[in-house]
Amino acid sequence: MNNSDRQILKIAMPAIVTNITVPLLGLVDTAIVGHMGDASYIGAIAVGAMIFNLVYWVFGFLRMGTSGLTAQAYGRQDQQEMRHLLRQSLKWAGTIALLLILLQWPLCEVMLTVIGPTADVRPLAATYFYYVVWGAPASLGLFALTGWYIGMQNTRYPMYISILQNITNIIVSLLLVYGLGMKIEGVALGTIIAQYVGLFAGLLLLPRGVWSVNEKVCSAQVSFFRINRDIFLRTLFLVAVNLCFTAIGARQGATILAVNTLLMQLYLLFSYVMDGFAYAGEALGGRYWGAHQRAPFMETVHRLFAWGAAMTVVFTAVYVLGGMPFLQLLTDEPVVVEASRGFVWWAYLIPIAGVAAFVWDGVFIGITASRGMLLSAIIAATTFFTGVFVFVPSLGNHGLMLSMLLFLLMRGVVQTWLFCNRIAKNAI
Repeated sequence: MNNSDRQILKIAMPAIVTNITVPLLGLVDTAIVGHMGDASYIGAIAVGAMIFNLVYWVFGFLRMGTSGLTAQAYGRQDQQEMRHLLRQSLKWAGTIALLLILLQWPLCEVMLTVIGPTADVRPLAATYFYYVVWGAPASLGLFALTGWYIGMQNTRYPMYISILQNITNIIVSLLLVYGLGMKIEGVALGTIIAQYVGLFAGLLLLPRGVWSVNEKVCSAQVSFFRINRDIFLRTLFLVAVNLCFTAIGARQGATILAVNTLLMQLYLLFSYVMDGFAYAGEALGGRYWGAHQRAPFMETVHRLFAWGAAMTVVFTAVYVLGGMPFLQLLTDEPVVVEASRGFVWWAYLIPIAGVAAFVWDGVFIGITASRGMLLSAIIAATTFFTGVFVFVPSLGNHGLMLSMLLFLLMRGVVQTWLFCNRIAKNAI
């Protein structure tokens, strides 16, 4: 293991732990409401979480745009620009959060109309939403802080914050629900309090002097807007693909929808690990790009792909040997389990199809090649929708799974071409 590998793992491992702990916030809420004696509470939490996951995913540019520019400023040791980027990202987070709070009623009504929960779930989901939306400043602020910390080559602090949030959420939610007898309001308040505890912890961990910044316009300011615009548009294409994937699965019946949901859990497991290496690409790639150090930059890219290949082999083997038993742990519904047997082999191909996209996303964010990310998303989304049009009518859900794999594969193919033919030739 060389120095590049050690640097990659130093950033990737805490990020992987963070990625694994993030879903626990939702699991804790679900576990608590699952003992309230009414299935409607579980549905309300599921719908509410779906709304916020979608909304916050759209605004993920607050993290990605910040990390790449900060990493480059770190590579140049431009303290002024690093501080400016933090302030600018936090200002944007606050502004967007304020808009979400002001527009909470129409946003909630539109999302509930689109999702279409049952009559008993809808009011509970709305109650959950109207509480948790007040946590938007904390959630989006943490996006900005996490991006900044990654750019500063520090993924340990986001890990500590995530663990603290989970502990706080568990304790507060249990106290409010079982101690004070609250229902879904207690779960929502536990989530909000945990979010603000995380935000304040993130702010307290900032280095001294980080708020002292000259008000002149830094070189990154124009780039910040351009990059965030590109990433925002890219995210819209990714959201459209995922919504279409879910909608088409739902049209094929509850069983197929359940099967696809289970298979996507295998995709998420792979993504939690690969996102850790993507964060390493953001931090180290951006650092060396900003410092104009071509040799360590290219070495980092090569080692990231080596780790990606290793993870692909490991996950493919695990899915082939244990994919079906894992799905059986998630459900004991005989019809769903039996239907999954005919589709689980698609999960074996997920690591192979998706590895390049994960690695390149990290590298492209680090070097702020946001236009390339947008282009790859457009081409990949076009491939997906074309695949749906061509394959789904004749192949059914197999055609849908094929289209999703082509989407993942095409993202990696386009970014590989862009890097080899444009970026690498002009690198640093």
